Amino acid sequence: MANYSEENLTNAQNELYEWIRNYVKDFQHSPSIRQMMNAMGLKSPAPIQSRLKHLQEKGFISWQEGKARTLQLVEEVFEGIPVKGSVAAGGLIESFSDVQENLDISDVLKKKDVFALTVNGDSMIDACIADGDMVLMEPVSTIQSIRNGMIVSALVPGLGTTLKYFFKRENKIFLEAANSKYEPIILDFDQLTIQGKLLAVWRKF
Repeated sequence: MANYSEENLTNAQNELYEWIRNYVKDFQHSPSIRQMMNAMGLKSPAPIQSRLKHLQEKGFISWQEGKARTLQLVEEVFEGIPVKGSVAAGGLIESFSDVQENLDISDVLKKKDVFALTVNGDSMIDACIADGDMVLMEPVSTIQSIRNGMIVSALVPGLGTTLKYFFKRENKIFLEAANSKYEPIILDFDQLTIQGKLLAVWRKF
C-alpha cells in the first residue's frame, strides 16, 4: 500500500496536491490542467503533468494521463473500513480511486489497515465473487508473503488493478481468473504490486 505521508513529496508536488485537495473539497470535482497551471503560475502543462505523475506513483492520486477530469484523491480513512473504489474482476481498470464510503464493520474485522473494494466484472464468479460484491482486503508487505492460490488485488503498472488468484511458477507470476472465459495474466515479479489479500466477500441483497 502507498505511504501517504506528505514528507514523501517535493515542495512543488505538495503545493499542487494541497491545492487539488482544497479545490475538490470546495467544488466536488477535479480541476482541469489549465486551472492547475493558473493556480501554480505555470504557462506550460508539462510541469503539471509531471507532478501529477509523481503524485500517482507515490499513491496520493488516481489519474489517467492526459485526462485531468479522471483525477481522484486517495485518502486514508480512520473510521470504519475504507472503500477504495473498484477492482476489476474481468479485464483491468484504473487503480484505486478515492475513498467513496465507509463500510461500518470495524467491530467485526480488527485487522490493521483492512480496506474494501467493489468488484467490477465476472472473472471471479466461480470463486463466488460476483459483479457488485464488496471484497475486504488485508494489505501485504511483500510479494513473498503471498501463497499460491490466494486471491489478491494486484496493481499492474500502466494497466490498473485486478482481482485474481495468485500463483508463482518458476520466475513468473500468474494472475488467474475463476472463469474459463479469461486468460491468465503472466508477469515478472517486478511488474506488479500486490495491494492486498482477500479476507471476506460482502454481498448486499
